[in-house]
Amino acid sequence: MKPDLKQIQVPIENEMAQFELKFRDSMKSKVKLLDHITNYIVKRKGKQMRPMFVFLTAGVCGGINDATHRGAALIELLHTATLVHDDVVDDANYRRGFFSVNALWKNKISVLVGDYLLSRGLLLSVENGDFSLLKIVSNAVKEMSEGELLQIAKARKLDITEEVYYDIIRQKTASLLASCCAVGASSTDSNLETIEKMREFGEKVGMAFQIKDDLFDYGEDEIGKPVGIDIKEKKMTLPLIFALQKAEWLEKKKIINLIRNHSENKKAVNQVISFVKKSGGLEYAKTIMDSYYEEALDILKTFPESAYKTSLEGLVSYTIERKK
Repeated sequence: MKPDLKQIQVPIENEMAQFELKFRDSMKSKVKLLDHITNYIVKRKGKQMRPMFVFLTAGVCGGINDATHRGAALIELLHTATLVHDDVVDDANYRRGFFSVNALWKNKISVLVGDYLLSRGLLLSVENGDFSLLKIVSNAVKEMSEGELLQIAKARKLDITEEVYYDIIRQKTASLLASCCAVGASSTDSNLETIEKMREFGEKVGMAFQIKDDLFDYGEDEIGKPVGIDIKEKKMTLPLIFALQKAEWLEKKKIINLIRNHSENKKAVNQVISFVKKSGGLEYAKTIMDSYYEEALDILKTFPESAYKTSLEGLVSYTIERKK
């Protein structure tokens, strides 16, 4: 049976409803333009998986309290700030199928909105003395920035090894989910061993989550025709890295040339996709994704049984069984 987000949310249904109201409150401003933009952001929210991870891990580790709610809001504020800034950096006009903030209000306002959200998150923690939570999330934002810059630096040379790839996704993606789980644990349990165990659990889930995203680029899992967006953006993902490692020198040179000089050409992108599929790149990436998934579940098995734990297991399954 495939995991369903509504079913997964059952033990934290009330908390998620409260979270939405508290999150809206945490973004309020006396400046009408700012309120107008933040309302636009809130109305176009995604699946809200990050707060779900915070609440469920808190439930597993002892119980959900006010600090848990603030931790969930802190993560969502800082994450939303990074998304607004990312859209400016990437010159992206869409976010989750809607116009991005920079597409509607231009870059200057977008950067300032991102800064505002960042400051609201910092103040929420400082005013309530949640310094342990602030430390966890601030470290994640640092890691995400470093991971993004490392990827940009390596993309210029197209020389990313498998080891460097894992470093990049650990920082870019897994660090945020790791912080969600560490914040959930820290909000309810001061035991450093428990917090670290949950941080590691979140990191494993984040690694599997990003590899799943990599596979979408090849049109797997009924997602439709191959899209090749990562290839167009010259991003070296795990299926491609594995395929290049296996390739003969001449074929490797040809594929790298296609990515470097012809990534806007649909035919060239399809050639790269075909090369990766024939080389077993997708199967290899799935194997690595499954190993991270199993490692995450092994960590979760060390915690007592509860409705929160069952839902958290379902949420982990959802991350690698989702269709988009």
